[in-house]
Amino acid sequence: MYERLYNIFTKEKVEKLHKANILLAGVGGVGSFCFEALIRSGIKNITIIDYDVYEESNLNRQLHSNINNIGRKKVEVLKEYALNINPEINVKIIDAFVDDKLDINFSSYDYVIDAIDNIMGKCHLIERAINADKRIISSMGIAKRVDASKIKVTTLDKTYNDPLAKKLRHELKKRNISGKIKVVFSEEEPVKIDSLGSYMVVTAYAGLLLADAVIKDIIHE
Repeated sequence: MYERLYNIFTKEKVEKLHKANILLAGVGGVGSFCFEALIRSGIKNITIIDYDVYEESNLNRQLHSNINNIGRKKVEVLKEYALNINPEINVKIIDAFVDDKLDINFSSYDYVIDAIDNIMGKCHLIERAINADKRIISSMGIAKRVDASKIKVTTLDKTYNDPLAKKLRHELKKRNISGKIKVVFSEEEPVKIDSLGSYMVVTAYAGLLLADAVIKDIIHE
């Protein structure tokens, strides 16, 4: 199934993707598209973390949601889905909420992807990854945006128009963490609405950019 990847990247580079071990936290609107891109692009070893179940509100943006899996655990659905694409994929699942109490051994992972939306969980992942000397990329605020062309890969210190990123910088500073943390963020100012709003084109593109950044880092290392 990887012939076309071999043609564009070379077999040797795709072999790097086969051998890599990825930790993906969050498989919602952003994370689901990241997961899809990873498993179809040569990643064979991936651990996914999510505590949530599919709800009707997920149908507008979360790639693997449908009316038949409402109420099912997202991690369980995604594992089944991946194995139906490639039975050789090693998908490990962690049904848990990411916070400071979540104890994960980061030593076996080559890359950590943060696609969750709570600040304390993000701080925990970033701090643990840095302490374990592991690469990490984190998704910033993507809700309330409508222009996918404004989404970029940069570093946390260069973000703006993003309240979530601002809070994250503040919390990380309290933990004496700074530096060039790679992120996906939107330059667009959030739409001024009281409730949450999400547009699939934007969340999907953010997830694809996360996957692309990780894939390119691995094949060019």
